[in-house]
Amino acid sequence: MNGLFALISPDSLGVLLAVMLGSYLLGSIPFGVVLTKAAGLGDIRAIGSGNIGATNVLRTGKKGLAFATLVLDGLKGTAAILIVRQMGEPDFEMIAGVCSFFGHLYPVWLRFKGGKGVATLLGILAALCWPAALGFIVLWLSTAYLSRYSSLAALLASLAVPVMVYYFSPDGSEAFVFAFLVALLWHKHSANIARLWAGTEGKIGAKG
Repeated sequence: MNGLFALISPDSLGVLLAVMLGSYLLGSIPFGVVLTKAAGLGDIRAIGSGNIGATNVLRTGKKGLAFATLVLDGLKGTAAILIVRQMGEPDFEMIAGVCSFFGHLYPVWLRFKGGKGVATLLGILAALCWPAALGFIVLWLSTAYLSRYSSLAALLASLAVPVMVYYFSPDGSEAFVFAFLVALLWHKHSANIARLWAGTEGKIGAKG
């Protein structure tokens, strides 16, 4: 985020647009859909909650497939940032992460109906602020273990992300960007929040 004004200079505009488009398309890869179809399980969107993320893939009973979905969805965010870093464009790293996040939430391949962003947010954190990523994992695992609700674990862990980024990151302004991403994550979890409130949310590992 340093050198923000350089992002709109004529010399960097083409690179910026390429980073935004490339990161969005990378984030748009629906690994949950791809992996379940490749495994002969049909379309994951017709199973359980209909979501394309790892938690719903787990409802197929295929733990390895769910883990692969989790890792690959996370790596979309990490890879987008690392590619930009290898290009020698540090000012574009946060933008690459944001665009990959948008790609996962609103993938062009699925008519802009994508996942909820938990794994991809974690992947972005891992690349930009690894202590915050570790904190997120600890909070998620603790909440998931105690409650058995993946959605509740994600919601509570995500609330701490902007605070952890502000504390651990050299560039505290990134915390405000992560606050925006967390707001989007909560928006995508609106149905889960309603089910949690009603006591009808499915627990981790439950089928259907």
